[in-house]
Amino acid sequence: MTGDTTPHKPSDESRRPAEVNSAVPHTARVWNYWLGGKDNYIVDRELGDQIQAVLPDIVASARADRGFLGRAVTHLAGDAGIRQFLDLGTGLPTAGNTHEIAQAIAPASRIVYVDNDPLVLRHAQALLTSTPAGATDYIQADAREPDAILAQAAATLDLTRPVAIMMLGILNFVVDDVQARQVVDRLLSAVPAGSYLAIAHPTGEVNGEAAQQAVDMSNEAGVAPMCLRGRTELERFFDGLELLEPGVVSCSLWRPPANDIGGPPRPVYQFCGLGRKP
Repeated sequence: MTGDTTPHKPSDESRRPAEVNSAVPHTARVWNYWLGGKDNYIVDRELGDQIQAVLPDIVASARADRGFLGRAVTHLAGDAGIRQFLDLGTGLPTAGNTHEIAQAIAPASRIVYVDNDPLVLRHAQALLTSTPAGATDYIQADAREPDAILAQAAATLDLTRPVAIMMLGILNFVVDDVQARQVVDRLLSAVPAGSYLAIAHPTGEVNGEAAQQAVDMSNEAGVAPMCLRGRTELERFFDGLELLEPGVVSCSLWRPPANDIGGPPRPVYQFCGLGRKP
């Protein structure tokens, strides 16, 4: 991060009691476990290990998703000149959060994080550091309520100027296809030309039978219901946008860093894409 950091507090409207149930596995904590974090319980590690037994490359998939975030935000804040980010489905803070990457490139960047998870709210202070020239905020809200998100985000973001809408690992929890499209369309309708949409989403197009088995295990364990979507389904979220190269691909294959040993990266169970609103 560039410069000194100044803490920001969550929006007043987002302050709710953070009740965490350590007896039931939780998606954010399982993901944290796969990424090597410490914010998880034994039930999360057990489910994570069970899923990994079915999908041995799930850790690589989680890390590839994080790699896509880093490369996408680097492009947006750098080459694309984006200075505003609306990050839905924030998840637990870890290294390389959106504001850290964006503000290291452009200190005046403004970032609003959105999640409806009480555990994420408990850790939100780690997301609310900012360069003096920029700003960060956190909204406690459900992705299925885009109007409420946009109303609160407007306190930090200027929605008349381009915004990068980041939806990594969140649309898979909106299992109804029509509702998921409505959420994306509503968010895009509120931002001007030159804005961007980034999506990362688990897919069944890589080792599909095992991927579906892993989703079924997760759903049966009591965590938030989720679904898989294929490339064609994900491409529909970018209808009307200019889909940047290389299109909707495995996260590991989206503009991967140069690798002079080991050959090209292997496809993972998480697909992604980045599109620009014309």
